[in-house]
Amino acid sequence: MRVLIAEDDFASRKFMMRFLSKYGECDVTVDGNEAVEAFKMALDSGEGYDLICMDVMMPAVDGFQALKLIREIEKDYNIPEDKKAKIIMTTALSEGKNVTKAFELGCTAYAGKPIDRDKFENELRKLELIGSKE
Repeated sequence: MRVLIAEDDFASRKFMMRFLSKYGECDVTVDGNEAVEAFKMALDSGEGYDLICMDVMMPAVDGFQALKLIREIEKDYNIPEDKKAKIIMTTALSEGKNVTKAFELGCTAYAGKPIDRDKFENELRKLELIGSKE
């Protein structure tokens, strides 16, 4: 699995990197601009991401804007629905309006911070990104 982590907070980046690196190769960006650029570069090299974990509150381009841009790029590249990246918004913003907005923009799942490892792993299983628990 190829993973892109878009997170401006150092401690959160470090946690997500440690947590997800056991499942595959992880790239890390610190803001929405970098996330969109990394996503486009990965597509151009023929190695797109299976999973993107995106914080909502980031400098320059926030997670909502980056999510919208990534979904537009997938559309421009004619990526079929079943091949699109799974995007999990990882944020402390849990108000209904933020969750609704994220899904309207095309996120696959929404995970509140602090991240609960078991719940997150269950979400990855539901998305068929990792195998079932053994």
